[in-house]
Amino acid sequence: MLGTAKIRVTGTILREPDALSEGFGFAPRLMISEDALAASGLVQQGSLVQHVYKARVDNPASLPLIRKEAEDRFPSAGWSIRTSENAAPALTANITRFSQFLTLVGLTALIVGGVGVANAVRAFLDSKRGVIATFKCLGAPASVVAMIYLFQILFIALIGIVIGLIVGALIPFVAAQFLAGILPVSTGFEFFPSALGMASLFGVLTALAFAILPLGRARDVPATALFREQGFERARWPAWPYIAGAALCLAALAGLAIFTAYDRYISMVFLGAIAFAFVVLRGVSVLVSAIARRAPRVKSPALRLAIGNIHRPGALTPSVVLSLGLGLALLVTLALIDGNLRRELTGNLPERAPNFFFVDIQGTEIEGFRSVLQMALPQGKIIEVPMLRGRILAFNGQDISKMTVPPGGQWVLRGDRGITYAKNIPENSTLTEGEWWSADYTGEPLVSFSEEEAGELGLKIGDTVTVNVLGRNITAKIANFRTVEWESLSINFVMVFSPNTFAGAPHAWLATVIDPTATAEQEAAALKAITNAYPTITSVRVKDALDIINELVGQLATAIRAAAAVALVASVLVLAGALAAGNRARIHDAVVLKTLGATRATLIRAFSYEYAILGLSTAIFALFAGGVSAWFVVSRIMTLPSSFLPDVAGLTVVIALAMTVGIGLIGTWRVLGQKAAPVLREL
Repeated sequence: MLGTAKIRVTGTILREPDALSEGFGFAPRLMISEDALAASGLVQQGSLVQHVYKARVDNPASLPLIRKEAEDRFPSAGWSIRTSENAAPALTANITRFSQFLTLVGLTALIVGGVGVANAVRAFLDSKRGVIATFKCLGAPASVVAMIYLFQILFIALIGIVIGLIVGALIPFVAAQFLAGILPVSTGFEFFPSALGMASLFGVLTALAFAILPLGRARDVPATALFREQGFERARWPAWPYIAGAALCLAALAGLAIFTAYDRYISMVFLGAIAFAFVVLRGVSVLVSAIARRAPRVKSPALRLAIGNIHRPGALTPSVVLSLGLGLALLVTLALIDGNLRRELTGNLPERAPNFFFVDIQGTEIEGFRSVLQMALPQGKIIEVPMLRGRILAFNGQDISKMTVPPGGQWVLRGDRGITYAKNIPENSTLTEGEWWSADYTGEPLVSFSEEEAGELGLKIGDTVTVNVLGRNITAKIANFRTVEWESLSINFVMVFSPNTFAGAPHAWLATVIDPTATAEQEAAALKAITNAYPTITSVRVKDALDIINELVGQLATAIRAAAAVALVASVLVLAGALAAGNRARIHDAVVLKTLGATRATLIRAFSYEYAILGLSTAIFALFAGGVSAWFVVSRIMTLPSSFLPDVAGLTVVIALAMTVGIGLIGTWRVLGQKAAPVLREL
């Protein structure tokens, strides 16, 4: 049954190549003949009908000329003209946003990896302290020693870059085998030499930016200190040329990241946040060391050793806090955003959302529709409003196509908008500026605009809005602004006009019913009753829509968490490198302590306490930084209620402790088994 006609299914379509350009739908599309459409009775006066014409041209270069000619010859047609380059604007925008997110994740992994480079270079030079001392004793200038190891480090970095390019180039082809049944379009993966070249440049700049400072510190260490088994434990700034070189490489790295980003402003803000996070994490490590230094003496020898290891010269505190802090902060941010979105969609939102939306109710059907629905859901609250479709053409007489609109307001101008008229303020809105018109107002057309969207579009009270409705251009003056609770899923409109604006215009009605006590059986009975009585009315069960949205959000969240895991894995690897960089000092401490009578169990407890304290400190920072970031994104950008989720906090602490203690003990196990004699002979 389609409307009032019974139609026969003659075939099924397995795949639509242009399905993405049709937008999001709650059900499969039905393709019927024009005769079947006429027999269904769906198209009546006031029905919302959209006509889409698709044309293929022989010369794609002529598309801009065709668009311009169509707009010039029919300026008031209210058309929305799209080309194959932007067939699905909403999908393109979402892909661009996801690409921006991947850029931020990539930058995070790159910076975290840079910290790993610094740790690795430090550990490498520390293992070469005897060779460095020999070079210096034989008369080699410090600059020559630095250049020798710089060339070695660059050679190793190039090997790593080549491996990374090969793996990165092959992964899409492997992933294509698994994504073929998921993606609605053909993947068509291919090599992009420019992208691989850009990745190589990022790798070289990262290696240089984070390797120069450790090289500078090694350059200034005297040969006598190296022969006395002293390394690079004492913190000192290298000579100014090394600082300048590192700063220049960091500036080049930041400039390249900004230049190649999808959104340069977001990249600039993100890099600024990363720099600020470095400073804060450094402050956290200094604070942890200061607290450990001033901590009261404890009775437990293992705990006393752990506290001493946190603040001693050459301690792992700065490396561990920095390595783990960035990755965990990003993970907490994403987890909190995901949790708040899911709670809004599957928690509070269904309780406040209506049970059904009913679209395309004709004026002759509204009374009978109301009676049938009241009989099916006697406890339900029915809200009904007149509804037309209109497209915004101009503000204050200026064509919107010639205006620069911020991203937050572009959706209002994209295609047709649902509009309505009302005598009184809608019950789910609050007037914030201006005055509402009287119930019997008969003057010039007035419009009430949503406050948030008006702010994005730069509108003020008294401005004019030109809208094309049913082929006519209507200009109305903005009389007031009002707040709109979009997240409630109730009937909301960006624009509400004064009733005299559309006097006599044919239109349909939009209705919702809210009954929190209704069972699934009652909802099914109501849907069946409306469909049988008024088959031309479109019914949308909100719970089904929420299920679809929740599934999409879940898929997106999975993809985001998978991408964010890259940064977290980088943090784990860097953490392992930081612990490896301190192995020589750990061997020295373990041998001396074992010689003085410490058992392996005591040392294991001491190292476990140390790593647990560092992991807990890092987790506290990640909870604070991630909580603030998630609050800003959810409440300020998504304009949704935001709250701190304790389960996310607890999971983060567990991850931090497991990673630091687990990886720390794995890296320290070899240290505990070190023979004492070889080490003692070198002291």
